Amino acid sequence: MSSEVIKREGNKITLKVVIGADKFQEGTNKAYNKMKSRFNIPGFRKGKAPKKIIELNYGPEIFYEEAINTTFPEVYEAALEEHNIDPVDSPAIEDIEEIQQGMDVVLTVALEVMPEVVVDNYKGIEVDKIEYNVQEEDVQKEIDALVEKNARMVTIEDRPVEEGDIVTIDYKGMTDGEAFEGGTAEKQNLTIGSGQFIPGFEEQLIGTNIGDEVEVKVTFPEEYHSEELKGKDAVFEVKLHEIKVKELPQLDDEFAKDVSEFDTLEELKADTKTKLEEEAKNKTEQELRNKVVDSITDKVEVELPKAVVERRIDSMLREFEYTLSYQGLNLDYYYQMTGANEEVLRNQMREDAEKRVKTQIVLEKISQLESIEATEEEINQEIEKMAEQYKQEVDKLKETLRDQDMDYIKDNIVVKKTIDFLVDNAKIA
Repeated sequence: MSSEVIKREGNKITLKVVIGADKFQEGTNKAYNKMKSRFNIPGFRKGKAPKKIIELNYGPEIFYEEAINTTFPEVYEAALEEHNIDPVDSPAIEDIEEIQQGMDVVLTVALEVMPEVVVDNYKGIEVDKIEYNVQEEDVQKEIDALVEKNARMVTIEDRPVEEGDIVTIDYKGMTDGEAFEGGTAEKQNLTIGSGQFIPGFEEQLIGTNIGDEVEVKVTFPEEYHSEELKGKDAVFEVKLHEIKVKELPQLDDEFAKDVSEFDTLEELKADTKTKLEEEAKNKTEQELRNKVVDSITDKVEVELPKAVVERRIDSMLREFEYTLSYQGLNLDYYYQMTGANEEVLRNQMREDAEKRVKTQIVLEKISQLESIEATEEEINQEIEKMAEQYKQEVDKLKETLRDQDMDYIKDNIVVKKTIDFLVDNAKIA
């Protein structure tokens, strides 16, 4: 087995890999044992024909593809180690020289690697620290939100719809006398004055009574998400089923007892302030850390590996899909509502993905320069936190962790320690 770097351009490497004749012969034998059950040769039971007979009938090349699949990984890994190459994606075999029995097999392989990056002057970075302070109005806003959350809905039966009411309606929308997609719903809740529906829709329901069936005439905005409906006139047939109003609880000590573990409203407010102050402190520290890292990465020039960027976009797409599912939605619905598609969404995410990949590369380089590593104690502490979070025993959790999980834990620790190092060595105004 031997290998040679033929060409290196930026993040791309062309590698010549040689599979020795004996090694390739072993591969064809393994291929025969794996594939022989597929062949039905006259005079032999299915799967029992000797290798030579199969090669006479189909040609010796019948086993070559599987032999390469069997032997290539070992010689490829040896080549990576020999030339100290760190690939970021699976290799692509570009060319295979003519294969002859008893001869070495020569392959040309293209692969992408992590770029060489120069990071200097990363100590003593000057950044301004923005302090976030909690005001009394911030506390009151949180309390008001808690009051709103604990409001109860009261059904109204003795008056028509007013601004601020929550109505339950059926509706069917039509343009040019034809119903359009997405324009029909039953038992839909709508807060009058919320601006949730097309401009002019909600106002026309004011004054209607339970059981009324009315026509609501509107014009879709020119910037509406659906191309087919932009600027078009529409008529909605609407039936009003129910009117409700939000009744807010009285803000006093009894309220505090009902919604928290505290006996008085003052205690609830004090606890709310403490939590907001903790959030403000975390926000201040996180923004400072981001500023330090951004100040360093912005000065670095590096050609980003396309494969790594695409994988990061894949990950961001999965995160976005998970967030949508939490709201009872999915990507298909999102595409329908926004008029986008996967390609558009990937392009929207690309700039952020590139920034994340660049940051990752820069932080990895600094961690290498400063010999920052995750200690056994730090790894165990992180696993203990995970066990507590997932309500599992530490030893049982460790049994479930794969090698890639452990690498992920180590990488996160190293990144955190590297940013800690940069912040500690920054000049903060």
